[in-house]
Amino acid sequence: MSNDAAERQLIERIHNNPKYQDLVAKRSKFSWSLSITMFLIYYAFILIVAFVPKFLGIKIAAGSVISIGIPIGVGVIVSAFILTGIYVRRANSEFDEMNRQIKEETK
Repeated sequence: MSNDAAERQLIERIHNNPKYQDLVAKRSKFSWSLSITMFLIYYAFILIVAFVPKFLGIKIAAGSVISIGIPIGVGVIVSAFILTGIYVRRANSEFDEMNRQIKEETK
């Protein structure tokens, strides 16, 4: 059997493995959930900027030079890092373990 044929056969076994299909479904659902969450956070901020910009200009405290928009903007950025961390943590535990099992089964 040629290398190319063996490789195609291996790919076929992986694609037909129920654990692989489960992995793809779980990873896709999870990544889309996090993407939609980030989308909502970001566009909520953009809508506030567009429709109620005076809200972002409210000072945090009397005599303060920092407006409420600064911590909200930082929160948008930090939320991206947090969501990335959540994905990496799950990928490094659950998804990597599923990958390992799939590799073992297709040897």
